Amino acid sequence: MPISSLFNLFGKSDTSVLGIDVGASSIKVVQLKKKKGRAILETYGELALGPYGGIEIGRATNLPTEKIIEGLIDLIKESNVTTKRCGIAIPLSSSLVTFIKMPAFDSKQLVQMIPIEARKYIPVPITEVVLDWWIIPKEDKMVSAGPQTESKTPADKDTIDVLVVVIHKEALAKYKEITGKASLEASFYEIEIFSTIRAALEQGIEAQMVLDMGAGTTKLYIVERGILQNSHTINRGSQDITLAISKAMGMGVNEAENLKRTIGLSPKPEDKALNEVITLTLDFIFYEANRVLLNYQKKYNKDIAKVVLAGGGVLLKGFAELAKTSFQTDVVLADPFGKVETPAFLDELLKTAGPEFAVAVGIALRKLGELE
Repeated sequence: MPISSLFNLFGKSDTSVLGIDVGASSIKVVQLKKKKGRAILETYGELALGPYGGIEIGRATNLPTEKIIEGLIDLIKESNVTTKRCGIAIPLSSSLVTFIKMPAFDSKQLVQMIPIEARKYIPVPITEVVLDWWIIPKEDKMVSAGPQTESKTPADKDTIDVLVVVIHKEALAKYKEITGKASLEASFYEIEIFSTIRAALEQGIEAQMVLDMGAGTTKLYIVERGILQNSHTINRGSQDITLAISKAMGMGVNEAENLKRTIGLSPKPEDKALNEVITLTLDFIFYEANRVLLNYQKKYNKDIAKVVLAGGGVLLKGFAELAKTSFQTDVVLADPFGKVETPAFLDELLKTAGPEFAVAVGIALRKLGELE
């Protein structure tokens, strides 16, 4: 039950908040406090969920709520968390994020019309979900990096794009139960997309793509001018690499997971067979990601300036280097801890671990903003 933790170097604080990310294969927590207007890291930790479901570390789980609560309580204790005030991320799989085009009605009409239009995209009765929406600002009203070449028809000028976010009430009830039974006080429940964007991306007007690789899936988010423009899920993740190694090399899943973590993509001739197995899964993910990237560039006639790598899967040795050869643009690892003040001696460790903690840091930063 591996747990990494910075054992509360700063002591208890009345301005402490906690960000919680319940992922498919592990739970992550990040505790921040505010001091003189700055976000300061107090403690962080990670706990593998596999053992709570009787499966190997690194595997995606589908645990009953009581097991998740048990794991969260264990992690809070082991990480020396000292605050009950928190926010928690809701997985993208428990939500729906879509974009709809609407006539440019006035605000009162939109309040009535958008929920009606959104029902066409929701596969369950509207009474079973919580719905929210935002109007995406028109590009010609924003500060631009240069002349825009996208042509707009008269019809485009008379419409607006709306980002619609839907969460099933059952999912909300589940996460309220988790925080409540862990004796935490959650003031919000946020879809992980927005937590990742907050922590992984810098402010800017250029288009960027986040590639967030978890255990079971890889999520893609395209963000421009700080606004989500597109999202896509690839049903392959880091556990698929482990299972492929296990099958191709005739070994147990634990041994395959250990090979993946310790060797990864290796330049050594003796690791050629392992490289080929790993690359086969990654080639599929990069192909799909490039397809999404190129479709966006073609549709809007503009470049994706940067691909930001997040999630535990991107920590595979050699992953970033392979990504750089697969994308025809700048590729960087997310550095969420770079947005908070941390002890100097932990800089390298946190930079390495950062991509895995993007969601938890993003949640904690939003919670810290509530103190303003």
